[in-house]
Amino acid sequence: MIHSSAIIEPGAQIGKNVKVGPWSYIGNDVVIGDDCIIESHVVIKGPSVIGSGNHIFQFASVGEACQDKKYDNEPTKLIIGDNNIIRECATIHRGTIQDEGITKIGSNNLFMAYTHVAHDCVIGDNCIFANNASAAGHVHIGDWVILAGNSGIHQFCHVGSHAFVGMYSGINKDVPPFVTTIGTPAKTVSINSEGMKRRGFESDEIMATRRAYKTVYRKGLMVDEAIEQMADDIAKYPAVKMFADFIKNSGRGITR
Repeated sequence: MIHSSAIIEPGAQIGKNVKVGPWSYIGNDVVIGDDCIIESHVVIKGPSVIGSGNHIFQFASVGEACQDKKYDNEPTKLIIGDNNIIRECATIHRGTIQDEGITKIGSNNLFMAYTHVAHDCVIGDNCIFANNASAAGHVHIGDWVILAGNSGIHQFCHVGSHAFVGMYSGINKDVPPFVTTIGTPAKTVSINSEGMKRRGFESDEIMATRRAYKTVYRKGLMVDEAIEQMADDIAKYPAVKMFADFIKNSGRGITR
């Protein structure tokens, strides 16, 4: 299952039933779980821990040193979960000591061609990065987030779960859960109700989230005032509570 032209350094640990294609390189301090497929011309460096069932396509660069000028070859780390798809020419970098030293990616994500995950990012589960979508350093992204093509997220921004970042969006503030953005700089335009339907949210919870969105974005209220008006729905609906908690704890302010 390992092509004769592949280079696997002695310190690498390769799981069961792993395929490594021609001319790929796997460095020391790399751990690859069972049932992974590494296509041709892939470069994986460490320290990196990659779970099981991942499929990494040709010319991807995974676990490389980051592009932060402060980085001085410290032994930082990349951790990737299970069943991710990393397509052609995607780049995923290790962390820095200026943060927790770890770039962390969950499971069941799709990173399309030419996507980029920078140092110290934390990516949840079931996310989609469409072609050329990029997350700068220290970005946190929740679960079930979609970044459309050519979108970009500024360093230190957070994107809440179930958000939809429209194509060419330039994110320079935090994006609350369940909202849709578009434009540069990005503006919120609606609740991602279609995404909520696809993921099994009941209609009454979707409607409550719509009310919360209108309270925050349409009434001209301060954050504390908006949260106070949402109190009943916060107590009743987990989605509204997630939305309110995110806004209340945002460090950069939210997209408007």
